[in-house]
Amino acid sequence: MAVSIGQQDTERGVERATLLAGIRECEVLLSLLTERIDAEALRAGPHLRGVANMAVGYNNVDLATATALGIPVSNTPGVLTDTTADLTWALLLAVSRRIPEAEHYLRAGRYAIWGPDLFLGADLSPGGSGVRKTLGIIGYGRIGRAVARRARGFDMRVLACSLERADLAGEDDVAWAELDTLLAESDFVTLHAPLTPATRHIIDERALRLMKPGAFLVNVARGELVHEPALVRALQEHWIAGAALDVYEHEPALAPGLAECPNAVLVPHIGSASTDTRDHMAVLAARNALAHLRGQPAPAAVNPEVYDGEPYRSRLGVA
Repeated sequence: MAVSIGQQDTERGVERATLLAGIRECEVLLSLLTERIDAEALRAGPHLRGVANMAVGYNNVDLATATALGIPVSNTPGVLTDTTADLTWALLLAVSRRIPEAEHYLRAGRYAIWGPDLFLGADLSPGGSGVRKTLGIIGYGRIGRAVARRARGFDMRVLACSLERADLAGEDDVAWAELDTLLAESDFVTLHAPLTPATRHIIDERALRLMKPGAFLVNVARGELVHEPALVRALQEHWIAGAALDVYEHEPALAPGLAECPNAVLVPHIGSASTDTRDHMAVLAARNALAHLRGQPAPAAVNPEVYDGEPYRSRLGVA
């Protein structure tokens, strides 16, 4: 079995010409979110038996075209749930307690004396006031539920909403809420929804103005859930207290002004970036790729209906 690696520099993506040339010759494509696997790319591969995307998301793949062409597409769900939930909490704590600001202040040699007003932040726990804080979770799938479980340790009230109402049986500490209610009542809002036409820019100017002035927003899902120019204005004009982002609307570019907002914590798409999790993602992607190669159903196919279609059988040369 021959393997060809198109990405020679880990800090640069695959050149489009290199990608298309590789697809023309390969039987299985193992892709990252950085590759645009659109109709042109899919149609370039006459021998293509499957696409194994090493990510839980697959918005970079034209799924409709892949299915029509008889090409199964797979992803790597589940293995990154806890790691991404952990990062959500790291960002919640970092932005609410102003950790990056405080560290930069110290490293710059500006720390001369402790004072009662030094880097005042916000509690996630009841804290000194004894008042329980409210966490609003938008997108209540695997990761959203994992984030909610961690909220118990901070004695938080949790509100949840999704495109489809989830079964909250056994989750007495989580209440269902409509989006506007969640935004208006939450002290912290975290995003874990998939990117769809219905969720694109779910956090826009209107949504940001519904939030409390002291509230914080965290996005570890997809950048396009947030209208970034509106968020920049909200941070600059203090409609909300702060935001922490792991993903961006036009990644890797940031909206003008975002990097200059001191009340924003910004990290470069590291939601699944633990050694164990990335290892397990790679293994699952490899298992998916081998299944594609062998003409078998992939462990994590996102369009399993493709296996019953004539285009798939024709692609494999099966009568």
